[in-house]
Amino acid sequence: MNILAIGDVTGSIGCKFLRAHLPQLKKIKQVDLVIANGENSADGNGITPASAQFLFDSGVDVITAGNHSFRRREMYEVFDREETLLRPANFPPGTPGHGSCIVDKGRLQVGVINLMGVVYLESLDCPFAAADRLLKKMPAITLVDFHAEATGEKGALAYYLDGRVSAIFGTHTHVQTADESILPNGTGFITDVGMTGPIRSVLGVKPELVIQKMRSKMPVRFDLAGGDCHMDCVLFIIDDKTGKTTAVERLKIQ
Repeated sequence: MNILAIGDVTGSIGCKFLRAHLPQLKKIKQVDLVIANGENSADGNGITPASAQFLFDSGVDVITAGNHSFRRREMYEVFDREETLLRPANFPPGTPGHGSCIVDKGRLQVGVINLMGVVYLESLDCPFAAADRLLKKMPAITLVDFHAEATGEKGALAYYLDGRVSAIFGTHTHVQTADESILPNGTGFITDVGMTGPIRSVLGVKPELVIQKMRSKMPVRFDLAGGDCHMDCVLFIIDDKTGKTTAVERLKIQ
């Protein structure tokens, strides 16, 4: 099974670039399932019902999220309703939505778990403990989107889950790392998938605005940059029988 993970889709410009390139990529790479982090898919930060639907209509099967999941109140009911729209599973009980799903592909079932790191981010439930609980009901082929800041936390969870999940990929930092690998017990891993959005930017934002913020220390509205875009993604080739990753291919579409 070929499963494609797409890095943080940033704003409408990132959504449109994904729609323009994903169909062809799915054909070329014979992709069976697409997972995309969409927590920044709306202009002005967060995710909206419209941006989520745009990603689904563009060929994304599962949308994951992170620390900006609930930036827009209109999303609360959508998170509850859409089974393949996830928010981190280690949010407190009673939080809108759900942190995992199982996608029925006919011959196989694929589990997806969304977790968030706690180093330099919100003080949520331990992602290691949350993973332990969720994996009791997940199928043999299961992937984890770990939305986290610290590379050490991402690597630690990857080795903790090695052999227990098919693949784990990091999101949140918007910078693709060059460390794609297969861990000793067969779990595919990359520290961060990267970003889908404008190339000439600082994590998707106009560089001059980030410079202004850094120099003045005053509040600055972060508007998205324009221009040429790229789509960072990773393809995991997974053995249908064992659920182990047999190959990992890091991709940057421009």
